[in-house]
Amino acid sequence: MTAPVCLITGVGPGTGSALAKRFAEGGYRVALLARNEARLAALEKELPNARGFRCDVSDPAQVETVASAVDRDLGGPSVVIHNAVGGAFGTFREIDPSILNRNFQVNTMGLLYLARRFASAMVSAGKGAIVATGNTSALRGTPGFAGFAPTKAAQRILAEAMARELGPQGVHVAYVVVDAVIDLDWTRKRWPDRPDDFFIKPRAIADEIWHVVHQDRCAWSFNVELRPFGETW
Repeated sequence: MTAPVCLITGVGPGTGSALAKRFAEGGYRVALLARNEARLAALEKELPNARGFRCDVSDPAQVETVASAVDRDLGGPSVVIHNAVGGAFGTFREIDPSILNRNFQVNTMGLLYLARRFASAMVSAGKGAIVATGNTSALRGTPGFAGFAPTKAAQRILAEAMARELGPQGVHVAYVVVDAVIDLDWTRKRWPDRPDDFFIKPRAIADEIWHVVHQDRCAWSFNVELRPFGETW
């Protein structure tokens, strides 16, 4: 096992799958983590160097079990990308508090469990990368995202605390804000009149994360923001 290993959570039909394909094309063995076993099986067939693992990242016991299986079957990952996301719409009066807590467990605690499990090996190796995918909700609170934005803001701050600690030890931590609507079947149906330029392509997100992971250590990024050229911000 000489090829590097990349572990990706939240391998759905959009960004997660695009990341898996990009890193597989780049010569990585890829650990695919998701709750949807059918999607994992389909990607395994498409990507010979990928292996699917059913995992709910909000459950530390599942994270530990899967992490041990990844170490055994593929090798220790030098890249960990936390792309799994729990989301909800609603104001603070409308949301079910349990939904906010659930999103926090996936978005923030999931990152914590993964980093605690894999960072030590990266530090020992003197290299590695941990990337979390975020969005505009990590930067500001708007009324309709009260069940989501607090969890992404916490995720970003956790990633920053990790970056400040791990960077001097050779491990690159980055937070990638996707300020855009991702081009998916359901988003196209929700915004049917929008032009192609309104959407961000999952492959473009994956290409930028590939770039961030492979930056020269003399010029590491932490906060990375991606948006279509016509996006208002």
